[in-house]
Amino acid sequence: MIQRRAFLLASAALVAMPGSLLAKPRVKGTARAVRLSGARAAVEVIEDELGVPHVRAASLHDAFFGQGYLVARDRLFQLDMGLRRDMGRMAEAFGPRFVAADKAARLFLYRGDVEAELAALPADVLECARGYVAGVNARIDELAADPGQLPLEYGILGISPLRWDIADFVRNRGIGMGDADDEVRRAQLQARGLLDADELMVPLRPAWSFTVPDGLDCAAVSDADLGVLDPANRPAAFDPVQEAHLDAESRWTDRFALGSNAWTIAPSRSATGRPILANDPHLGIGRANPRHMCHLSAPGLDVIGAGAPGLPGIMQGHTDRFAFGRTNFHIDQTDLFILRTRDGDPGRYWHKGEWKAFETFEDEILVKGAPTERVTLRYAGGRPIVSQDATRNRAVAFATVSMMPGANQRFAIIAINLSKDWASLRQACKLHVSPTNLHYADIDGNTGWQTIGFTPRRPRHDGLFPAPGDGDFDWTGILPVEDMPHVYNPREGWFASANQMNLPPAYPYRERIISFSWSDPFRYNRIAEVLRAQPKHRIEDSIALQHDVQSLPARALLKLLPASPSVGAAAQAAALLRRWDCGIEADSAAALLYEMVMLSLSATFYDRIVPAAARDLIPSVNLSEMLRILASPDKRLGDDPAAARDALVDGALAAGWAKAVELGGPDPAAWRWGDLHRVTIAHSLSASHRAIAAAFPKIEGGRSGGDGTTPMARGFNAKRGFDVSHGASYLFVADVGAWDNSRFLLLPGQSADPRSPHYRDFYPFWLAGAMQPLWFSKAAVDRHATSRLTLTPVAG
Repeated sequence: MIQRRAFLLASAALVAMPGSLLAKPRVKGTARAVRLSGARAAVEVIEDELGVPHVRAASLHDAFFGQGYLVARDRLFQLDMGLRRDMGRMAEAFGPRFVAADKAARLFLYRGDVEAELAALPADVLECARGYVAGVNARIDELAADPGQLPLEYGILGISPLRWDIADFVRNRGIGMGDADDEVRRAQLQARGLLDADELMVPLRPAWSFTVPDGLDCAAVSDADLGVLDPANRPAAFDPVQEAHLDAESRWTDRFALGSNAWTIAPSRSATGRPILANDPHLGIGRANPRHMCHLSAPGLDVIGAGAPGLPGIMQGHTDRFAFGRTNFHIDQTDLFILRTRDGDPGRYWHKGEWKAFETFEDEILVKGAPTERVTLRYAGGRPIVSQDATRNRAVAFATVSMMPGANQRFAIIAINLSKDWASLRQACKLHVSPTNLHYADIDGNTGWQTIGFTPRRPRHDGLFPAPGDGDFDWTGILPVEDMPHVYNPREGWFASANQMNLPPAYPYRERIISFSWSDPFRYNRIAEVLRAQPKHRIEDSIALQHDVQSLPARALLKLLPASPSVGAAAQAAALLRRWDCGIEADSAAALLYEMVMLSLSATFYDRIVPAAARDLIPSVNLSEMLRILASPDKRLGDDPAAARDALVDGALAAGWAKAVELGGPDPAAWRWGDLHRVTIAHSLSASHRAIAAAFPKIEGGRSGGDGTTPMARGFNAKRGFDVSHGASYLFVADVGAWDNSRFLLLPGQSADPRSPHYRDFYPFWLAGAMQPLWFSKAAVDRHATSRLTLTPVAG
């Protein structure tokens, strides 16, 4: 049976609460109008009881103008910080401590022909993007005229928001390490003769043999080659650049923790006779929500769902024709290339049989309270030079698909929103750069899965190591969308993705190398287990599955429990776990104990199996790999592997019991996983700015079940405590064609302004798993309207 008892009980409790949000009476709508520059005609915005704005416009431009205006109304500081960070303009607001981060960000601005990139876009897509930018700027202009409406951060920090420019959508490609650190680590392990140990941390999926590229000197590769890619080399004093403060293990763990769930049910497997599409993207939890709700309507457009602030359009939701969802697909989109520079002339590098000059760009960084910083940025064939050591005649170029001509991800979601069917959607996907499993279900009963994202063609290597930069290993383009894995109307009647290795068995992955690094399959396997057992799936079943806390790693651990554990704590722990159903419930004592046992087991297993000479490079062991080895122990555990395995588990049981006593008290009957695993939302600057902390009180107190391996993903990083650090802050389930039956959640609410009634109104809903209606039809929206806003263009 699906594990949903906890969230159903919590939902019942929430309904029973006096004055509950669920019982809130409907407020009669109010109306007002504002005059703004940028719109071409009047735009109507109807806000419903749940804070979702419904934009009704006469043109595509004005529909997206409405979205830009509204997201700036609700999330301006979030937008502004993202723009400043990505464009390398933090130092001008916050001073010298951001110069290093700004230099790195500017290295990853596109240096090609911006006007040519804009001209190459579909005209309707570009028109929508221009509307969005105009809407953001209209809100900024409105606030300039009435500073009292500014988000509180601006007065506290003494800054003003940046204006937006459509060209920045092309320039802004974003700095990201990709798997460059994996490439460096493998080269270092190879140089030590310890490459086999890498599988303990990142098992290759599908199975693959390592091949060092011809000419690569692995002994010469070091962490210094990462240069500005290493967050430690571009530190900043506060969020949103907090990655620089994390150690290598935490950064790697966080990278693989973030993922999503999605499944699509065909009419043949649906209780409604219509498709059902469910999606819950797993992103960071603890700050402002990375999604914002909106409904955009205009001739040729009718789409609702959640978008990413700063990115025009709806990322997960539905149009009037089809529902669409997404999870991370894994594509290796980056490579390090080791360049040989000319002795005595470090401005030249050897490539394809000749010395070539680096492309160079001079830039200036304004710095608050300090002189302007001049920087020289270098590129090799458009690839940023992330590090250089002239004394060794060495430079490192970072190849990333995001810096390629045409890699304009910020326009891709618009194209998806404008699609009408499966065929036009696949055409729209050609603009989509980031790796994604795209789910589709339409009102005609069709369902489809398409993997999208720029996948480089590597004719002479597999991307697992750095490669010589002499030209022999250069990329030769990207795979077309048609050659990426996909299915349409599969006969099984359902499909799901949860970041697992999902290349189809017959896919020619050796000829079309996509990736060898994937998330563990625990969430997918549990989802598949449930869906296979449901011949007629309902909307309620999707909601329950999104909140399922059954743990497959826990099942694996229970199979490893020694038949005769040692007397005392180990025996007590084994007895409690054997009575458990493996549900990571908030009110479960066994769940708390399990988490403590697994932490101890992972630490002792690591000490036992990772070679001492590799521990500086391998900070952790993959959970799936650990459980596989423990289930079938081999000589790596010693001369008597089974006995060694039993001793490891026995020791972890005792240590886990002791830790549970330390954290939960001496009485196991009082232990509750949710007492440790709490949900706290705080401003990203609250830890470093007292005035921000005072103005933006924490949203806290909520207890949660689940962990990073359950379908209801509520991950944590034990080094930073047990609070929920990632999971599905936005969830939706679409009843395809009967759209008003669709449901959603958004943690903690639409607005990041504590003065707004929608600052934290969804916090209790989310904790309870109480999905709310996503009204779509004109009749339903009008019936539940609470306010009407007309955005009127300024004459002339």
